[in-house]
Amino acid sequence: MANGRDRRRTSDREQSEDYFEEVVKINRCAKVMKGGRRFSFSALVVIGDRNGRVGIGFGKANDVPTSVEKGVKEGRRNMAPVARAGTTIPHAVFGRYGGARVKLLPASPGTGVIAGAPVRAVLSGAGIQDVLTKSLGSNNPMNLAKATLRALQSLRTKEQVAQLRGVEIR
Repeated sequence: MANGRDRRRTSDREQSEDYFEEVVKINRCAKVMKGGRRFSFSALVVIGDRNGRVGIGFGKANDVPTSVEKGVKEGRRNMAPVARAGTTIPHAVFGRYGGARVKLLPASPGTGVIAGAPVRAVLSGAGIQDVLTKSLGSNNPMNLAKATLRALQSLRTKEQVAQLRGVEIR
């Protein structure tokens, strides 16, 4: 039993080294108390394995490292699979969350990720290397990241579509 637990702990450590983590936004909030201002922090974190799985986490705490740690933990819990076609996405897709709208377009190899910081973080976490994006509406980092994740989750490969329709690809 003890060896099994130790084995799991080491595998958790190894997995955390393999993950891509990026802090997209840190927000400071001030609360006025009798002795002065009391600060708290929130962190928006994107975590992915660069191999088709990505998640977003939002952590709040009284100091920055703890809020980032909480965000990473939540992001790891919320990881979702993403369909890819080589280094790009299979087709053009549109994602919405709140007032943010994101348009993702497949790009030829060598193009790179043409995107703003929140969208770039989510795409990099999923392992997408060639894509064109356009952000429309709100520029709130949290809503942009969630809109991008929604867009990525709605992607389907040719094989997935064929299986859903019950036909075979020639």
